[in-house]
Amino acid sequence: MTEEKIISLLKITEPFHLLPETVLAEISETLIKTEFSKDTLVYRQEVTEMTGVDIISSGEYETFFFDAAENKRCLTKHHSPYCFGGISVVLNRVRALKSAIAKKGTVVYTLPRKEFYELCNAYEDFFHYFTSDFGKRMLDEEFSHFVKTPATFEESYFAADQLYSRKIEGIAYKSIVSCEENTPVFEAAKLMAANKVSCIFIKKSGSDEIIGYATDITLRDNVIARCLDPRTAILEVMDNPIVSISSDAYLYEAVLMMFKTKSRYLLVKNKEEYVGFLSRNRLLSEQAQSPLVFIQSVKQAENTEELRKKWKQVPDIISQLLGRGVHGEIASQVITTIADTITGKVIEKVIKEIGKPPAKFAFIVTGSEGRKEQTLSTDQDNGIIYEDKANVQREMVREYFLDFAKKVSDDLNTIGFEYCKGGFMASNPKWTHSLSHWKRNYVQWIEESVPENAMKFSTFFDFRFIYGDENIVHELKEFIKEKLVSPNQLFFVHIAKNALQYEPPLTFFKKIKTQTIGKSEVFDIKTAMSPIVDLVRVYALKSHLEIENTGERMKKLMEIGVFTQQQYNEMHQSYYYLMALRLRNQANQINIDKKNPDNYIEISKLTRIERVTLIEIFKTIANFQLGIKVKFTGSF
Repeated sequence: MTEEKIISLLKITEPFHLLPETVLAEISETLIKTEFSKDTLVYRQEVTEMTGVDIISSGEYETFFFDAAENKRCLTKHHSPYCFGGISVVLNRVRALKSAIAKKGTVVYTLPRKEFYELCNAYEDFFHYFTSDFGKRMLDEEFSHFVKTPATFEESYFAADQLYSRKIEGIAYKSIVSCEENTPVFEAAKLMAANKVSCIFIKKSGSDEIIGYATDITLRDNVIARCLDPRTAILEVMDNPIVSISSDAYLYEAVLMMFKTKSRYLLVKNKEEYVGFLSRNRLLSEQAQSPLVFIQSVKQAENTEELRKKWKQVPDIISQLLGRGVHGEIASQVITTIADTITGKVIEKVIKEIGKPPAKFAFIVTGSEGRKEQTLSTDQDNGIIYEDKANVQREMVREYFLDFAKKVSDDLNTIGFEYCKGGFMASNPKWTHSLSHWKRNYVQWIEESVPENAMKFSTFFDFRFIYGDENIVHELKEFIKEKLVSPNQLFFVHIAKNALQYEPPLTFFKKIKTQTIGKSEVFDIKTAMSPIVDLVRVYALKSHLEIENTGERMKKLMEIGVFTQQQYNEMHQSYYYLMALRLRNQANQINIDKKNPDNYIEISKLTRIERVTLIEIFKTIANFQLGIKVKFTGSF
């Protein structure tokens, strides 16, 4: 079959028809042709290793499960055009999920696993075609009966894949049991016992508004341990705040939210109505082998050495996730959540060592961690904001937080979060200050518009609360928001120029521009990604968005009409393809090359598909930069 005919076959085969023609051309060169004789058993479930996915060109595949008596179950016949094996490879079944017999004269073209994974990483719709298809099939009781979860931990990322493809609405969450705020504690406990629930939600009297909740632990700690009268109103002992999540959210989002808010229960919302609730145990039982369970083990670490060992395990987890087609956005969020958890543990340890702070404070992270986009090559970007105190206390308060910051920074460095070479960290006295001092910083950066200030503002605009009193961060963000209503007229010009300082690494002839390091030709992927982060930040600032994450900013900018759906798709897809490539490269540097990770990608290690995709991405970035240049600087 000629290359043109193979491309034509791919164009009508789901989900390859979703891919650009330039990519299909590259795929066509990697396909391996096989022709089968009569009734060849090509795949035996749980026995035959999957080397890739098969695209049927002609003939027929008969797929089925063998039961204990060697009878064929769930028998299905597939003809051209059809892609077989995608679910097995996406779910990382090392061996085939189903058995398959090829009839006489059947011709297939096999796409190797590596190239298939690259397509899953590069094209989200392509990846979700398979996870969605699997979800539909699992509704069939006979199909789900034969799907066995792998036995070993190394093969058990099947559960993790479900974590990223399943939505909350697909889980059997519990109905809400509630009582009014004036209900006596003993009556609330009777309701919990009657309904066999460990959590009861509290409503405002005469209203459906939920204002708190009480659990078995609440009753133990707030009633029994304090010897309170069981006739006390539940309002007096209940816990809050209420944490809720949309039924349309994914499982992983619910788990991340629980870890972030330290809540054991989530209310589930369908539009504006509460439809049930989920417990942490319920969520974790849905995906007991998920790498996110690792976060819980981080929380239980007792000292710096344990935390250091935990951080050294992260590259393996990320490598496993990416190897199974998990989206770069999710992988980066997992790293960030682990890093946040470690930072919180270190802060608590230091406070225990040196005593409680003499003032309210907020520990913040900036840069990539502030945007929830952390990688495996990470340094410290953080700061401390503490409340203003009277003059007599000012020096004492400052002395405490500078000592506190140094100890936290030293511990983080020991664990593996290196000191920031640029000094943008809390242990630098510049970035540990009172709230009023931080406000003066932002006034200067916004009103005295010079290029140096634009760079500092860009760094510290992407800041996020980690530990302490979140109200301090809210106050500072509100202050910044007010100042950005009418900034110096040159402010956005300098911010935009800051977003234009790095150009995509393309030569005049649209090839990837490289530099020589040692004996290798490489390009800096961090620098290649920076224009996307910077230009999205410019639009976010202009639109007064209070969102730190680049992907979330993109989505909101599309929703409010700043970006079209197509622009959002192109930018989102480009950014997270680069993110996945960057994380995979760093994981390989740590696990295979046994060296410290960096942001340099060796061109020689890229496949042809990866190179073509990168060139298309760099063209997309260049086009968006041109838009920024015209809109904010008034020039071409």
